[in-house]
Amino acid sequence: MLPSHLPRPLRLALYSLATAILLYLCLAPSRNLPKINLWDKEEHALAWLVLTMTGLILAPERPRAIALFAFGLGVFVEMAQWVMGFGRDADWHDVAADSLGIAVAFLGYFAVVLATRLVRPSR
Repeated sequence: MLPSHLPRPLRLALYSLATAILLYLCLAPSRNLPKINLWDKEEHALAWLVLTMTGLILAPERPRAIALFAFGLGVFVEMAQWVMGFGRDADWHDVAADSLGIAVAFLGYFAVVLATRLVRPSR
């Protein structure tokens, strides 16, 4: 069974879990997070790539909503980091990195859609 054919409440729960994990990683005090040897912008791009791809896999019929949600979440995270403290710094360059991750996910999504149409032409 394809993930997009799971019951809608389960798909929403899975996407909510992915979002909650991402929010924790972005908003928790930096001392509580695992150390990863990536540049901060790479971490953002990769995180939003994974979030967007998860959304597209679970709900491929809603690409615009997924893109808008992911972008809005990136803006929200930076605003929250700005007001919360916790040793986290708001940086609008992070939103640009998030957007890059979203764009790369969509390039992959549209490549799969195009390849599917080429293999299975519409009648």
